[in-house]
Amino acid sequence: MSTIYIVSDSGKLQKKQDTLQHFAQDGTITKVFPYKTEQLVILGNVEMTGPALKLLMHHNVDTVFMGKNGRFNGKLAFQQGKNVFLRKKQYKLADDISFKLSFSKSIVSGKLKNQLSFMQRIKRKGREGGSIENAIGGIKKLIDKVPQASSMNELRGLEGMGARYFFSVFKYNIIQDWAVFNGRSMHPPQDNVNAVLSFLYTMIFYRIDGLLQAEDIDSYVGYLHELTYGKRTLAYDLMEEYRTPIADTLCCALYNRATLEEEDFREVVFSTNDDEFPLDAEGQENSDNEVPLYEEKKGVLLTKTGLKKVISQFEKKLDTDIYYQPLGTSISYKRVMREQIRHFKRVIQGEEEYYKPLVTK
Repeated sequence: MSTIYIVSDSGKLQKKQDTLQHFAQDGTITKVFPYKTEQLVILGNVEMTGPALKLLMHHNVDTVFMGKNGRFNGKLAFQQGKNVFLRKKQYKLADDISFKLSFSKSIVSGKLKNQLSFMQRIKRKGREGGSIENAIGGIKKLIDKVPQASSMNELRGLEGMGARYFFSVFKYNIIQDWAVFNGRSMHPPQDNVNAVLSFLYTMIFYRIDGLLQAEDIDSYVGYLHELTYGKRTLAYDLMEEYRTPIADTLCCALYNRATLEEEDFREVVFSTNDDEFPLDAEGQENSDNEVPLYEEKKGVLLTKTGLKKVISQFEKKLDTDIYYQPLGTSISYKRVMREQIRHFKRVIQGEEEYYKPLVTK
């Protein structure tokens, strides 16, 4: 089963016998085989016929609609929540302070360890400007503090400090002179590196959200991220372990291997009403209740060509095999995500005691 992306500001998605076909105005035809498709992601303004919609629903294809650079517009919702017993356990644990703290410590610890490994690789390459020793030392201390954290606020504080250490040296792993990274920025990204990071984080988020739905788990009930109306907090929780091994490493590779070029980005000025705000790293889905009705902001976004390049390499990254300790063998990142969701499900059901995040070296 695969994920199919349609990146277009025109055209129509239509049913043709047992397939779907997107006809763009330039004559390009994209074919989608629903019985082979796990997820369909549509970026841009694409029309969809009624028969096409019915075919997607018949095959339960997780279909996500986004703006031109990743803002969530909606998704097809099928019958959900049949396993009421599983969800009842999930909701009960949301009020269990001991479980929330234990689970969240695992997530934060795994994230910090993955960031540390990334920073140590930068140091070995000798690309840093002298500040990396302090950053590495700082994040090591944070890792040691995680087990002793006594509250969720303290734990979130450690995670935030880790992000500051990490992004203070992130730029040293990119060799292209034209690549700009002035620290993490979002809503919208302020430079070309942040444009790629935000989009990659968005892609991971919706992959995790789809997998949670497939396992009948409520993605709105998380434990590390604070519960917020309309926010899929569990998807944010469970994507943390993939930020560095997938998104951060791929972002750097896209520049260092010259996959991306300066022409793959565009500077824009738009308002908060536009559909181009990406869903960002720290997990805030924009809503009319959270932003002013109108506010102009400048930002940097990927062009359509740039989006297609990033999407292609993202899918290749997910197909990359890594050693997965629980199974004692090498499997793809794509399968790791599925196995980790099932591992989380067993924890919720009480079949396993602790959640163990993916930690790479």
